[in-house]
Amino acid sequence: MSGTRGKKSNTRSTRSAAVPGSKPLRELDAQQLRVLRSVGREWRRVSAEPDVWRRALPVDPDLGSLPTPAQITPARFGRVVPVSPFGPTASGAAPPPLVPVGTPDQGPPAPVAEPRPVDRPRSVYRLRRLLLGPALASTALARERMRKLVALPVLSADALSSVAYGPEALLAVLVLAGTAGLGYSIPIAATIVFLMLAIGISYRQTIRAYPRGGGSYIVASDNLGLFPGLTAAAGLMTDYILTVAVSISAGVAAITSAVPSLASSTVLIGVLAILVLLACNLRGIRQAGAIFAAPTYAFVIAMFALIVAGLVDAGGRDFHPVAHPAVNATEGLGILLVMRAFASGATAMTGIEAISNAVPAFKPVEWRNARTTLSWMVGLLVVLFAGIIALVHFSGILPRSQETVLSQLAHLSFGSGPMYVYTQAATAAVLLLAANTAFNDFPRVLSLLARDDHAPRLFARMGDRLAFSNGIILLSVAAGLVYVAFDGRTAALIPLYAVGVFLAFTLSQAGMVVHWWRLRDRHWRKSLLFNATGSLLSAIVLITAGITKFTEGAWVALVAVGLFLVVTTRIRRHYDTVAAALRLQRHAIELPHHTITPRAVVPPKGVEGVDGAPASREPRDPRAFDESERAQGAEEAEEVPEEIRHLSLVPIQTLDRAGMRALAYAASLQQPVLVIHVSTGVAEAERFRDQWLLWGDHLPLQELVSPYRAVIAPLVNYIEALHHQRPDLTLTVILPEIVVSQRRYSALHSRTAPRLRRALRPLRKVVVTTVPFHV
Repeated sequence: MSGTRGKKSNTRSTRSAAVPGSKPLRELDAQQLRVLRSVGREWRRVSAEPDVWRRALPVDPDLGSLPTPAQITPARFGRVVPVSPFGPTASGAAPPPLVPVGTPDQGPPAPVAEPRPVDRPRSVYRLRRLLLGPALASTALARERMRKLVALPVLSADALSSVAYGPEALLAVLVLAGTAGLGYSIPIAATIVFLMLAIGISYRQTIRAYPRGGGSYIVASDNLGLFPGLTAAAGLMTDYILTVAVSISAGVAAITSAVPSLASSTVLIGVLAILVLLACNLRGIRQAGAIFAAPTYAFVIAMFALIVAGLVDAGGRDFHPVAHPAVNATEGLGILLVMRAFASGATAMTGIEAISNAVPAFKPVEWRNARTTLSWMVGLLVVLFAGIIALVHFSGILPRSQETVLSQLAHLSFGSGPMYVYTQAATAAVLLLAANTAFNDFPRVLSLLARDDHAPRLFARMGDRLAFSNGIILLSVAAGLVYVAFDGRTAALIPLYAVGVFLAFTLSQAGMVVHWWRLRDRHWRKSLLFNATGSLLSAIVLITAGITKFTEGAWVALVAVGLFLVVTTRIRRHYDTVAAALRLQRHAIELPHHTITPRAVVPPKGVEGVDGAPASREPRDPRAFDESERAQGAEEAEEVPEEIRHLSLVPIQTLDRAGMRALAYAASLQQPVLVIHVSTGVAEAERFRDQWLLWGDHLPLQELVSPYRAVIAPLVNYIEALHHQRPDLTLTVILPEIVVSQRRYSALHSRTAPRLRRALRPLRKVVVTTVPFHV
């Protein structure tokens, strides 16, 4: 963090989108701009001297300039680029230039305030840095993007690993009809392969139409409306939670198939695996990709080896299938059973959408690399799925409760030697790590919902490692609860699985049909045909799964979707209510019709002017501050009002009614006022500065640019630097605070005031107060 006066740039090249993962500063509409300008005129009218506010500061707010992105190199345990705590010297010399700790080739660093943790003990903070790594600046986002060879295992692990349980789920339903039912495995598998190709081609069209990322939520919202978009998001969120639970349960099943003695520890192993995934993903995209790439490629190699070995063995028999053992039918063979088997086998398609959701995570050119990766993924998925079904058909293997189908095939082809161990280990590893696809996409979709005010805004923020940390933690907790509730049994979780994903598929592809119909650009008919086919087939699977698996658990997914819609719409309604209440209204914020002038800084007790007269109350130079005053100000010894010298600090995020009320309150105290705005990037700082100048620039403004997206830490760092500059001053931090009438909505708003109060409590003569705005 470093201070900047926020000078307006003369070039348009500096303007860019807000930092990804942050809630952007809202643009004011024309009516709000007119009101803001009129409020500024009112401030000018009631001020005796319009420029007196700027001359009344007892400190120098400029503590240094913002370092360039190349200079931002934090210490290993640091979170902010530090600022000088000493400010101007007593002699009036300017402070030494600020150099971030650890910046190479810049000479010895200037004195800096040691970056310290906020709201947590130092030992806990250092442990967090040790586990997760040093904080990453927003400028490092480009380095965190993935190339195709890394994106393929990271984003395709869910889809590719589903061949470990998809074919088995299909056979587990058909076997209920006995030997006659197993004869339908090849036709149903062929239908699923066709569906994979159709959906894969459809999502290639989606990536072409939405090169910045076009998941189901965005596509359905843009083309079908808000409610279909939220419904698609509900399906996705449910699917991602179940993806983690199912992948972990299938991975643990692979382990217990090879080591039956671990069967009693199924739940414990699964929970530990979720915790490992949580820690890895909190470290950021690039490091998670490096961790998860090897197991996925190892699994693909194992499956190809298994398929080749099985087909060679079948070729020795002229591809004559081995007769299945006699199986007694427990259900009649009918259309409903075939439909159930089709819906169960279609779970092998989960994860196909992941790449279209994560287009911004690719290296440039993003959309082209995403389409290429999607093609690789669909091709591998088709080959692996069809190969496993073919091996089951030729080998005569049936599903067994004690051992997975893949384990039986590996035993048949490799015996119990090293290749069997390798196959089971690779399968277990990729299934345990396949949940990483959900860890990439769930937080991203949740951040989009938060930016649209359908989810708490804390989910829109990126953490220290440029990952959506809050969303990752929420997914881990939800998936862990589901996994424990179902005792880690894959068979019990599968019926819940297909509804959410195919709901999202259907709405996304239907939205693309509307998109091409409206756009009608080159090749629009071909694209519309692909997406219409994908939408129709997805709808068939959705209806089939909803009907045939309703009593087996699909109702749980449907209820979850319904609850999601209720919660998100209520959150949006609350945010809309708050936004309407915070809109600037001239009659609501007009100041009293009398002049206000800030009192000048009162010198220390005993200091007199010429001829023994009291010292002038005119604002003095903040540099004229000697060591005796520093020593006097270090103690909290004031006993009468005249001994207290004030500076009001007003951290403000937006110029809405709550913010303007806090400014008016601070000015009404007739003490020096300094306004502080923390921005996550230069573009946001410029946007706020434009609004500030439109208002009239009546108060001194210090803009702080936080390259690590934090707000509390840079603010504490800056206030601490001001405190070191003038420890004799009483710094009163005045914060606007939204107070909601219904307590259940309090979690939807920031907890800046209590966090800032806890962080500043160790500093003497720092007071934190709030100006409540009731909604």
